[in-house]
Amino acid sequence: MARDQERGRGRRKDRDDEQGDELVDKLVHINRVAKTVKGGRNFQFAALAVVGDQKGRVGFGQGKAREVPEAIRKATEEAKKTMVRIPLREGRTLHHDGKGRWGAGKVILRSAPPGTGVIAGGPMRAILESLGVQDVVAKSTGSSNPYNMIRATLEALKAQESPRTVASKRGLKVGDIANRRRDGASAPEAIES
Repeated sequence: MARDQERGRGRRKDRDDEQGDELVDKLVHINRVAKTVKGGRNFQFAALAVVGDQKGRVGFGQGKAREVPEAIRKATEEAKKTMVRIPLREGRTLHHDGKGRWGAGKVILRSAPPGTGVIAGGPMRAILESLGVQDVVAKSTGSSNPYNMIRATLEALKAQESPRTVASKRGLKVGDIANRRRDGASAPEAIES
């Protein structure tokens, strides 16, 4: 029995390694902090990293250490642990527009038609590319602090709901929700005629 448990653990570890190979990690920010002491200065580094599978899962993490590589490793490990799933429309854009806020950081995310690309800057671009979004328009209207921007972007993304979840909450069919979306797009034409 002990052998079976050992084998099982080995398989799980292999599975985690395979999953780690397909993850994309991006370093967003490194901050150097100096503490003045009697003998001179002690330097420490803080890293901010984003990890995603480009299929709808993304997470971010922070790491602090005396060396840059160690801080990056810690941030990446934390990002892998905090990954969340975000529903995407057609695997390329968001289902609907959204706003996010964290501290003084405010962001606006808008879904976009095919061919638009990722129109976003800095930390928001890192999150959206790691998530696998191909068409989106994003704007940061508040603080440019990367920590606040990343958290605000994740708040906006967590508010995304797919038609399936909305239909289950309302007790409707997915087709009814999708038809309303199409009808809403053609409503101005009906008014004109």
